[in-house]
Amino acid sequence: MTIDDQHKIEGISDLIDKEIHSQDKLYKPDFNQRTGRELLAYYLQSKFKQVLAFDRKAAVPIFAEVKPDFIQKFSKRLVNNPRKRILISITGESASGKSTICRRIQEVAIKLNMPVSIFTTDNYFNDISALIKKFGTFDNLRDNGFDVDSPNNFQLELLQSDLEKISEGEDIYSPEYLPNGTGVSVPNSKLVKANKVVVVEGMASMFINNTDLFDAKVYVETEDEVRKGWFLARALNERNQDMENAKKHWNYIVEAGNKYIKPIRNDADIIINGLSGLDYFTIILEYIYTITNNFQ
Repeated sequence: MTIDDQHKIEGISDLIDKEIHSQDKLYKPDFNQRTGRELLAYYLQSKFKQVLAFDRKAAVPIFAEVKPDFIQKFSKRLVNNPRKRILISITGESASGKSTICRRIQEVAIKLNMPVSIFTTDNYFNDISALIKKFGTFDNLRDNGFDVDSPNNFQLELLQSDLEKISEGEDIYSPEYLPNGTGVSVPNSKLVKANKVVVVEGMASMFINNTDLFDAKVYVETEDEVRKGWFLARALNERNQDMENAKKHWNYIVEAGNKYIKPIRNDADIIINGLSGLDYFTIILEYIYTITNNFQ
C-alpha cells in the first residue's frame, strides 16, 4: 500500500467516524412517502458530491470521470420508482480489473450484510461446443477467424429479458458458460437473486438494446501495458496457456476491444480508474454504506 493510499484511507475513515458519531443526524425519512424519498435524494446528492470532492484530491483517484448530470438523474430515479431494483453495469476491456472490483464489492456486501447480487454476463456466451469439436480447440477456432467478443456471440435477447425480470424483483436462473474449453453453455443453471442492488459485470451488459435498464453504467479503464501484464499473468497462472498462445490472444482482444468495447465508454455514467488501490476502493464503499444507513 502506498503512502497516498494510506492517507486516503485514513481520510475516508475519519469521514465515516464523523458520520457515525455525529449529533446532527438526519431522521430516517419514510421511504413510502414521496417527500421522504425526496429528502433522502437531496441528502445523498450532497454526500456523493462530498465523496467525489475528496477523491479528486487523491494521486490516483477512483473516479476518473462522472457525467455532470448522473447524480441528479440517479437521485430522481430513486424518488420516482423506488420499487425497481438498482441495476449497475460494470464493463471495460479484458483484464481492466472489472472482475477484481466486483469480487471486492461482493466481499464488502457480505461483510456489511448489504442486499447486493453480482452476476456476470460472460455466462450468456453462446454454446459453441459444436464449433470447438469441429476445429479441435478454442484456439484453433479463434485462429480460423471466429470473432470471440462479437455481440453476435452472446444471448442478448435472453440477457435483456432476464435483466428486465430482475429489475422488477423477480429472481432468475441464468445460463452458465463452462470455462473448461468445451464451449458448453448450460441453460437455466445459476440462481441470481433480485436483491435491492444488482451488479452486472461484463462487456455484454452494454450490448443489449435497452441499456437504460441500468441506473449506473460504470466503465473500468486501465492502461494497455498494465492490462497486458495482468492478462498474460492470468493466462499463464490460471488458465495454463503457453506464452505464445497467450500473446496471440492478447493481440486479438486489443483489436476486439477497439472495435466493440472502447465505443461503450461514451455511454458510461462513471469511468473508474483500474489502477486505483483496492483498499481505498473498499473504504469508499464502506463510506457510501454508512451515509445511506446512518439515520436517527
